[in-house]
Amino acid sequence: MPTSGLAGRACRGCGGQWGVALSRKVSAVQIDFSIREITIKLVFYGPALSGKTTNLQALHRAADPTARGRLMTLETRDDRTLFFDLLPFTFRDQSLAVRLKVFTVPGQVIHASTRRLVVQGADGIVFVADSRVSETYANAESFLDLKNNLKVHGLDVNHMPVVIQFNKRDLPDVRSDAELAELAAQGREPVYTSVATTGQGVVETFLGVLQMTSASIEREHGLRAKFGFDFFVFLAEVARRLGETRCVAELVGTRLGGGEEPSGKGIGRQ
Repeated sequence: MPTSGLAGRACRGCGGQWGVALSRKVSAVQIDFSIREITIKLVFYGPALSGKTTNLQALHRAADPTARGRLMTLETRDDRTLFFDLLPFTFRDQSLAVRLKVFTVPGQVIHASTRRLVVQGADGIVFVADSRVSETYANAESFLDLKNNLKVHGLDVNHMPVVIQFNKRDLPDVRSDAELAELAAQGREPVYTSVATTGQGVVETFLGVLQMTSASIEREHGLRAKFGFDFFVFLAEVARRLGETRCVAELVGTRLGGGEEPSGKGIGRQ
């Protein structure tokens, strides 16, 4: 299987490996050559009340105020859940500017059309699952909904950068760490654990999906060869602006599993 130019590259000063290879992806990334700007769209998906909005709020709090945009929210009429959040995050080096647009989708069944619209043009997905055993069915249903909505836009979840975050690790009746490790070993997606209300695991998850998405974009568009753009430096700078002193290898290395089985295989396991 071909790998990106980023895959397997050692983290400077850390000695670790942080690349994750993808088989292929139909990229929707926006590149404006006239102003030398690339826009990457990342979407947090998952069942209702799994912690998608909390993740974005934690990211926004962690981000350097000089590098973040305003956190925009739109309340739905029928539910207290936020409609979407937008976190513009701009990085510029001597070759390209990169804007990171991060969205959530409403998890309630009645907002199916909104979810379908928001995932259009997504370059990477964070699927936020609820760690509680009682939410197994809701997680499985939501992942199936994600697959179907991507298919509408001509995208295959098996060929996209996707990470799974098991949130709410601080609550009772959650799957054990050993069980999550076993589930992660069965699927292709890296799995992260989190307590989004405290920020635990949030930056790690975000850097995980951004690293996979960057690798996919680099392989597909060759921005290093065309513009001299270094995604490695970019990722390290994003981590720094999110308040991290750890290197990218250490951050994404907290993941569990990530093989090549069909997407979401472990999500709905009873």
